[in-house]
Amino acid sequence: MRKLGRMKVDARLAIGASLATVFVAACAPQASSPARPRVARLSIATGGTGGVYYVYGGALARVISESIPGVEATAEVTSASIDNLKFLRDGKADIAFTLADTLKDASEGKGAFEGRPVDLRALAVLYTNVTHVVTKKGSGIAKLGDLKDKVVSMGSVGSGTETIADRTLAAAGLDPARDIRRENLSAQASADALKDGKIDAFFWSGGLPTAAVLDLAISAPIVILDAANVLSKLQAQYGEGLYRPVSIPASTYASIDVEVRTFGVSNVLVVPANFDAERAYLIVKTMFEKKAALAAAHAEARNLNLQTAVLGSPVPLHPGAAKYYAETGAAAKAAPTKP
Repeated sequence: MRKLGRMKVDARLAIGASLATVFVAACAPQASSPARPRVARLSIATGGTGGVYYVYGGALARVISESIPGVEATAEVTSASIDNLKFLRDGKADIAFTLADTLKDASEGKGAFEGRPVDLRALAVLYTNVTHVVTKKGSGIAKLGDLKDKVVSMGSVGSGTETIADRTLAAAGLDPARDIRRENLSAQASADALKDGKIDAFFWSGGLPTAAVLDLAISAPIVILDAANVLSKLQAQYGEGLYRPVSIPASTYASIDVEVRTFGVSNVLVVPANFDAERAYLIVKTMFEKKAALAAAHAEARNLNLQTAVLGSPVPLHPGAAKYYAETGAAAKAAPTKP
């Protein structure tokens, strides 16, 4: 028993000595190690996975993270324009893709932003979103008026597509709240629902080609309705600068063998007005220097150019972006900036 007692005492002494050693080591001056550089994490609000925003935004996040020291960017799946600008307003995102008509509403505190204007600045006008009104061949829907009493997806709630869909139906003489059976689905969900016969048609505002429509057209012959006949009414009500005539070339999508007349609206990459000027400058500079990488992700990035990047935004350029455009000679064409 005595021997066992001695073993217990010795063990306690050994444990005590070990703890003392650890304590002394912890308190001793440590050799200084290089401080880790602080990383700024940027959230890019894009859109649904079946659209262009998410693909373009993912490529943008990658080139920003690879090219700007101390910055890591991430592309976030969202419902697109309306929600994106609300995320900027509420500090939940740092950069956002948006349609110009939604951006105008946000800056003026109208529509979904009634009474709560958002102070935003543009980094670049990117490309033109094309209005698609898609149905199946053989559906009996040949013009916008034929959508009356049909099941129609108007785009996700909180998307720019929904805004355009509402305005398009109204311009065509239909009440979007009463004259259709309304669904609110993303581009991919709309394409799947049309293929499965759950809806009769859907609206989509996106670049060419849009992946969800591209895949649908391969599996189910589609028709894209002519929407050009409502353009004059839209321009009269909302201004000629927002909506303009465009077309979907034949063969853009399988089974579409003729040019489709429709209308388009600019896409703008925006940030809050108080976004860091130097960071804005580096992001815009990186976009142009890495344009090939962006275009490899989606063809719409080929439309990024100095001549159009400064034109067509309803909000001013961010001063950091304006600095880059001034260096390249493009700023002379741009709208005035605000501090």
